[in-house]
Amino acid sequence: MLAIAACSQHPAQEGTEGAHLAERSLVQRCLVRDADAWRALHQTYLPAVKGFLCQLGVEAADLDDACQEVFVRVHRYLPAFRGEATLKTWISRLCVTEARYARRRVRVADTVRQLVRHELAAAPSVSSGPGMSPQAARRNVAAALTALEKNERLVFILFEMEGLSGNQVAARAGCAVSRVWQHLHRARRKFRTVVEDGGRVAG
Repeated sequence: MLAIAACSQHPAQEGTEGAHLAERSLVQRCLVRDADAWRALHQTYLPAVKGFLCQLGVEAADLDDACQEVFVRVHRYLPAFRGEATLKTWISRLCVTEARYARRRVRVADTVRQLVRHELAAAPSVSSGPGMSPQAARRNVAAALTALEKNERLVFILFEMEGLSGNQVAARAGCAVSRVWQHLHRARRKFRTVVEDGGRVAG
């Protein structure tokens, strides 16, 4: 009797092992591009992703976009999932990364809105500038950042968003201060153009 009792599994342990096997099966099906498995993964973990992003400070207006980005990352990085933690824990780490990016997009969007308000208020063609909604500003930010060259984007973010001085930006970017101002001037001009065009980047 004692031997039998020692060998028997606790129901909670059996449930944990069953959940682990089900999770592993779901991951394997996703990796072979099973569309039903991907839908099941999305439906299973979407509530947890939304809740975690909210706890990390992602605003309600940005929540759907942030969730979508998390699952894009899941799709991209799932082949690297080794099962050392639960899938939920692994996805939560992706949420942390996305929440950080979301907060940065908000800060950059606020910066752009201020630039639009102060630098373009006198331009009659930019009627949407001062009254631009946060959502529209963030969409324009994504388009504007895409329009910038690598050095322009780096200088713009360090100077306008991080608040570094010209000398600090130059040290971080590895260029002369004169180049910082050149990059910043071009970056601002491109931002203005994108905002004037409602987020459209010229081909």
